[in-house]
Amino acid sequence: MSHLSVQLSTNPPADEWGKGSLSFSANGATIHIQEPSNDLRTIKRAARKLEQLCQSVALEGQWNVEQQWAFATAFESPARSKSFSFVDNADKTQLDNMLIAHRFTCDLINGTPENISPETLSVRASEWLKTLAPDHVTAKAIVGAQLEEAGWHGIFQVGRGSERPPVLLEVDYNPTGDVNAPVYTALVGKGITFDSGGYSIKSSEGMLAMKCDMGGAATVTGALGLAIMNGLSVRTKLYLCCAENLISGHAYKLGDIITYKNGTTVEIVNTDAEGRLVLADGLMAASEAAPQQIIDAATLTGAAVVAVGGEYNALFTMDEALREKAQAKAQVVNEPVWSLPLEPWHKDNCPSAFADTANSRPQKGGGAGGASNAAGFLSRFVANEGKGWLHIDLAAAYNDKATDIRPAGATAQGIRLIAGLLED
Repeated sequence: MSHLSVQLSTNPPADEWGKGSLSFSANGATIHIQEPSNDLRTIKRAARKLEQLCQSVALEGQWNVEQQWAFATAFESPARSKSFSFVDNADKTQLDNMLIAHRFTCDLINGTPENISPETLSVRASEWLKTLAPDHVTAKAIVGAQLEEAGWHGIFQVGRGSERPPVLLEVDYNPTGDVNAPVYTALVGKGITFDSGGYSIKSSEGMLAMKCDMGGAATVTGALGLAIMNGLSVRTKLYLCCAENLISGHAYKLGDIITYKNGTTVEIVNTDAEGRLVLADGLMAASEAAPQQIIDAATLTGAAVVAVGGEYNALFTMDEALREKAQAKAQVVNEPVWSLPLEPWHKDNCPSAFADTANSRPQKGGGAGGASNAAGFLSRFVANEGKGWLHIDLAAAYNDKATDIRPAGATAQGIRLIAGLLED
């Protein structure tokens, strides 16, 4: 297959190409970076234009890591297979690993809800990680009624309306060879493979993209895979909370009360606020491993999208040192984040007359401060009063349609940030 060679230039294009950033010659295409402070967006816009024109691209000349990565992620397409090669230099292995993790994450998120069931998600995640480190990865899955027997009532209740059973997957990556080695990080991902909203049913427009509601599970898996490929040397555990939120005669209902393993009782006032219900189990499981840090990722609230838009992910933590570390890492890897409020009192912002808390407020979108209130709910289920815990609400995980800098579908934004926090 012939490919188009693409290079960068800090010179303006020849007059016949106008004032744009893209020109062509017999040797290929050139992207003209005339504003270095805005070079990544310029590169992304050019990549989106080239995506419409060709299937195979090879980058050549002088590119740094971030410039190449900006082009690669913008050039991808969920509908058309793309062939791509980075500049053959010292950064190529790093970039190739990033692209492998990126494509794995995006393929999972973009997969149809028929093809990605809770069990399929758990199997694909664990099998991929095993291929990366076959001697250091073990996995176990708790499925269906076993969840209720084991006390993981949140995942079980959310998933019991589907004929395809819910799953709690635990993956143990232990490169030390010591079965008693401490767990440095525990990752937790929301894996709702399709979200109808349950009896609080979504509109067709709101439901169409809900195959992406397992974006958190895909993101933390992709991040762990990337860190493993980069030589992660400390023990890390991964917990995926997988379920389909569907309506049936077996589905959980408004007014139900779930009693969690830690004794917390939760009244269901909105079956569409299901992500926090499954994550609660995952966070408790992660806390049992006594890690130094817990990072969870979830497409949790529309309120986060309203707050930060579709190009940022929202951060929540009550650990100031971890907040600063995450924000610094996000800036290095060009995965924008914004920290939103989370205080101990946020856990009380969804009151119930019948239980310790409700799972939301009984109003559209959970009311004012919905993303912070959701994070406050989750804080009830982590150890050490939130010390060492980071919650990422993935507002930038998915695009309903293509833009001038991004393809439609999954973005995998967050895998480099989380991988970096694992490696650090």
